[in-house]
Amino acid sequence: MNRKIYYFFLLLILLSGSSSILYAQQPSLYPSFNSRKLSPGKTTYYIDPVKGNDQNNGTAIKTPWRTFNRANQLIFSAGDKLMIIAPGSFHQSLVIMANGIKASLVTISFAPGRYDFYPDRSFKTRFNISNTNDTPLSLKAIALYVVNSKYVKLNAPGAKIVLRGKMIETCVDKCENISINGISFDYERPTVSELKVVNVNDHYADLQIHPDSKYSIKDSVLTWEGEGWRHQPGWYWQVFNLKTGDLSRQSMELGKVKFENKDGMLRAWFAQNPGFKTGLIYQNRDVVRDCAGIFMQRSKNISLKNIRIYFMHGMGVVSQFCENISMDSVVVKPDEKSGRTCSAWADILHFSGCRGLININNCFLSASNDDAVNVHGTHLKIVEKLSPTQIKVRFMHNQTYGFDAFKAGDSIDFIHAESLLAFGNNKIISAKKLNDKEFLLTLQKSVSSNILDNDVVENITWTPRVWIHNTMITRIPTRGILVTTRRKVVIENCTFQRTCMTGVLIEDDAESWYESGMVRDLTIRKNNFVECGEPVISIHPENKIAESPVHKNISIINNMFTLKDSKVFGAQSASNIIFSGNEIKARVVTDLNKLIELKNCQNVKTSDNTILLK
Repeated sequence: MNRKIYYFFLLLILLSGSSSILYAQQPSLYPSFNSRKLSPGKTTYYIDPVKGNDQNNGTAIKTPWRTFNRANQLIFSAGDKLMIIAPGSFHQSLVIMANGIKASLVTISFAPGRYDFYPDRSFKTRFNISNTNDTPLSLKAIALYVVNSKYVKLNAPGAKIVLRGKMIETCVDKCENISINGISFDYERPTVSELKVVNVNDHYADLQIHPDSKYSIKDSVLTWEGEGWRHQPGWYWQVFNLKTGDLSRQSMELGKVKFENKDGMLRAWFAQNPGFKTGLIYQNRDVVRDCAGIFMQRSKNISLKNIRIYFMHGMGVVSQFCENISMDSVVVKPDEKSGRTCSAWADILHFSGCRGLININNCFLSASNDDAVNVHGTHLKIVEKLSPTQIKVRFMHNQTYGFDAFKAGDSIDFIHAESLLAFGNNKIISAKKLNDKEFLLTLQKSVSSNILDNDVVENITWTPRVWIHNTMITRIPTRGILVTTRRKVVIENCTFQRTCMTGVLIEDDAESWYESGMVRDLTIRKNNFVECGEPVISIHPENKIAESPVHKNISIINNMFTLKDSKVFGAQSASNIIFSGNEIKARVVTDLNKLIELKNCQNVKTSDNTILLK
């Protein structure tokens, strides 16, 4: 092929943004749906990465394939099984396309053991991922990819996927009825580097670098080295106190610090200590948001069960415009044997524009670089009224854009940015994507004449119910749970242990992250909040005008609070609040009113709360 023509087609692929576009340099490895062979069904295929051969028929345990290549040529049918019968290394992605049925699933299974996945010849494509779109044109490598599929079960108890470079660990894209059970994920070289301060002097500190945190020094400059990546330490650090369990963020500039290897450790020389303290563990990462750990989009009826995540790079487990998501017994925690203290590069569980039920049960969420759980929609700004029934809207945050925020048939609310109150609704007849940030919406009814500068719209069709229960949240540098949805939310029987900031935050804004929207039915009950940042529960919409309450119908009942300082609950622009039956342990036994902050709130009822000496 002519070199100019080749690069022209490669550019088209990069700019297309379609997840169905295959990796340009290896098209034969990942054929499209229409180019695959349909499996007859009720057939078992075998892969052995050590003893197999791709020239085998793959349909007998004694004649397995060696790589994923032959499996990636198939559309699996009802009753098919793909069995990876031995652990090993893969330089390809497993790209599943399957048409199972409810009575006869397609089953993918991994034998116990370690599986190394390398990105060099993996499936790569462009994704626009909410809250993590710093590199929108980059191709994301994927280890396990389930696309355009239904009724698939991935079962892998005892199997550990180890990523050998930045990769999406698992992607579920435009699928229905997908269950993933028993698998675990880790990185050979995590993208968060760690060190422990052994000694601090007036002009130097001795640093014990974690064995997994590879680095180099040239001309006294420290560079973190990874598999396919490298960066010099920036300003963003996290500090972990192993004795107290406290985890917090810290700004620390190392531009003037000189480094050298000294007696098996790293010595940092400085005129003024930038912030090192003896005995503390420091975590550092490149802050560019370029990936996600697990990514699921435009899919429904997804189940993640008995999943163990030792480390994931990027914006955690991101569910974007998905319907009915169950996460049961998902444990996010560093491997105890590794000595590492970080398991998640940013958020742990992140939900953007979902609907149906988000069910988080019996999970352990810990050791992240950001929030444990974040559930929200996205406000788009109204930038132009083109006709009585047409408006142009725009994504406003530079890390959230590019994905399809609307479909024909979706309903929207018009929201005043200053008050965060709705002033009308409408139904979308068509949504035309003009570019990565703007949509032309054609609406069923005439648009209200009350639109003001900076007003926004919210897609209210894609707003979920949320049930978070029996879950431990600990070693979190920011908030435990953020949730902004107008449908029913229940948070119960959970433990929030020493979150650096608020345990539960109910926000809503149209000027910073543009994360929507209003809360209409929230119950927080029978939880245990242990020395969290305060106020422990915060109702804090970012409205500038308090015309009327933004959030309503909030019940905080029968919880236990052990206060770090002096504030248990804070709320503004909210109404119909019940704070009842809670047990509060404080440094000083005082009146409840001194532990609560209220601003522009209506109909607040408190009763039967007990305040004890801590």
